[in-house]
Amino acid sequence: VQLQASGGGQVQAGDSLRLSCEGSGRNLMAYGVAWFRQVPGKEREFVAGISWSGQTTTYSDAVKDRFTISRDGAKNSVNLQMNSLKAEDTAAYYCATIGGQYIVDVPHTAAEYEFWGQGTLVTVSS
Repeated sequence: VQLQASGGGQVQAGDSLRLSCEGSGRNLMAYGVAWFRQVPGKEREFVAGISWSGQTTTYSDAVKDRFTISRDGAKNSVNLQMNSLKAEDTAAYYCATIGGQYIVDVPHTAAEYEFWGQGTLVTVSS
């Protein structure tokens, strides 16, 4: 199983970016997927997650109403649309899937996730 995260870059505050997490070796449509982010010296932080069916989405308070997570079945990918970016959104962003299929819950804890992508860097200048 491999997850390929892409879409990061350097933007100005208020701009938008769209991250993509494409899976290979696993049908992402059967698994919950989440995005986490991490800055040097800090623990990995939950950002957003989506259940296997797409019916449940959950966000951290820091990004709620600005970020949107969604699925693209045709590309076997999960996307994170990030609007109104702030300097504090600067981090390496990682996507991950949980181990079991068809689980309704979307955990916020990194330890619950089995496979991780390599991360994509987002830098927001104020």
